[in-house]
Amino acid sequence: MSYQGYGQVPDRGDAQKKKKMAIIGISSLILVAMVVAVTVGVSKYHTTGNTATASDGGSGEIHSSMKAIKAICQPTDYKQACVDSLSSASHGNTTDPKELVKLAFKVTIDKVKEALAHSQVLKDAEKDPRCSKALENCKELMGYAIDDLKSSLNNLGEFDLSKLKELMEDLKIWLSASATYQDTCLDGFDNTTGHAGASMKKALVGASELTSNSLAIVSELSTVLGDLKLPFFNRRLLEAENVNDFPSWVSDGRRRLLHTKSVGSPNVVVAKDGSGQCKTINEAIAMVPLTSNSTYVIYVKEGVYKEQVTIDKKMWNVVLIGDGPKKTIITGSENFIDGTPTFKTATLAVIGEGFVGKNFGVENSAGPQKHQAVAIRVQSDKSVFYNCQFDGYQDTLYAHTKRQFYRDCTISGTIDFIFGNAAVVFQNCNIIVRKPMEIQQNIVTAQGRKDRREPTAIILHNCTVAADPDYYPVRNKIPTFLGRPWKEYSRTFFIQSQLDDLIKPEGWLPWMQDFGLSTCFYAEFDNRGPGATLTQRVKWRGVKTSTMTVERAAKFTASVFIQGDQWIKDTGVPYTPGLLPISSQ
Repeated sequence: MSYQGYGQVPDRGDAQKKKKMAIIGISSLILVAMVVAVTVGVSKYHTTGNTATASDGGSGEIHSSMKAIKAICQPTDYKQACVDSLSSASHGNTTDPKELVKLAFKVTIDKVKEALAHSQVLKDAEKDPRCSKALENCKELMGYAIDDLKSSLNNLGEFDLSKLKELMEDLKIWLSASATYQDTCLDGFDNTTGHAGASMKKALVGASELTSNSLAIVSELSTVLGDLKLPFFNRRLLEAENVNDFPSWVSDGRRRLLHTKSVGSPNVVVAKDGSGQCKTINEAIAMVPLTSNSTYVIYVKEGVYKEQVTIDKKMWNVVLIGDGPKKTIITGSENFIDGTPTFKTATLAVIGEGFVGKNFGVENSAGPQKHQAVAIRVQSDKSVFYNCQFDGYQDTLYAHTKRQFYRDCTISGTIDFIFGNAAVVFQNCNIIVRKPMEIQQNIVTAQGRKDRREPTAIILHNCTVAADPDYYPVRNKIPTFLGRPWKEYSRTFFIQSQLDDLIKPEGWLPWMQDFGLSTCFYAEFDNRGPGATLTQRVKWRGVKTSTMTVERAAKFTASVFIQGDQWIKDTGVPYTPGLLPISSQ
């Protein structure tokens, strides 16, 4: 097999340029190794007669371009869609694996754009208000999906070996987010009438398959790189440090801002009494510079702010600080029963990357009778929340996508009140279960992982799950479960946490019949309290409680699972990178 442009390092006088080109050349060789590895798999698969061969002049030899395409497509679940799309886009004359990977992203973007156009056509023709709102959400969600695919494509431009591990993790996170946005579009049609939902589902089939294929390709590349045991790829990003220790390179200003009680000098102050530049949070949000790499601090003084607030996707590195989670409160009451899709019910929506929140509360006051009513929805990559409180009933905290970290926060609710498909860690948080309606039961988590390759999960580490005072007297009558599988590959972990006696002995609740029971991944490790007893837990194939070892549990701590040693510590928020000392029980 030939690979155009690979291994050809021109002779240049400048030593720095030579080094740069050498890195690119080595990276290319690694990609070639990946293609060779998956080609072996293709060859084995081919000899079984399970896939068609493309002949060259009747010789039975696979054309080099088709061979390269089939190699790239080998790890995917939708191989024919992968082969067809890459064959068409490459016109059958590309063997460069790097270009083929980039083409995989490009054809996926085109498919999502087709679905976006279809959603607009349907919206123009749709008369049902709930369907119309769902289609409007699809337009927004497809935009997010395209943005994350473009970010993935742009970052494939030039490999730097020193950052290759980080790049692979980023790509998987962004591709997972893109897939989740497409799925959220379809979720919006639940309980609607008419044909719009079925039509959008059909329109999204191609986009969903190609997004899954892109994730599979990147996951295979990441696996091959790991198997090669290259020092730069297998190293730890940083050596584990003690809790509350900060490396020397952390920005002193940002660390001091969040680690002390003083707010310092914020960029803008919000105060209901007029003592700040703004009286509402939305006024302050409008002042945030777009796509800025500088930290922008909004200080919100004590008060109850009745607003629906959105930190837009172009608002990067926003820091929102209040006077305390019970003093600075953002409140709203949008809900599903009154006609708002779940995705749009959030009182606070955080989308722009690098968001940090400290010392404020967010609530959705709609109440249990209004069903889905989100207090906060987070899509912000590498976002951090410290000493915040999120109150609601059903669907309180929507950890929608990407990497998130919550420390010393309080989350209250009833049904699926921590849900979504982010890679999220809750550390030292209080999880308060409230009293639902009499016909309801409580479920703490509903994780939405739909593809087995997605690097997502809900992880609760050293948290406390307890009953709200109003719920406590009826906790034995109205059961509480740790979670249920919202999507096929739902993944949730309770690690070294206090589980009070409100937890039902079975632990986990089915979503619908046997859906996801064999493909979910639910685990409990080194927990404590009367609700942590494992003897009567459900015996689903997907419940891994008895197989969790110290080594395996460590993979789902903040430093490893969300690579938090750098971006979390950079905020100055207290942080435990790994497991606590293992209990004796």
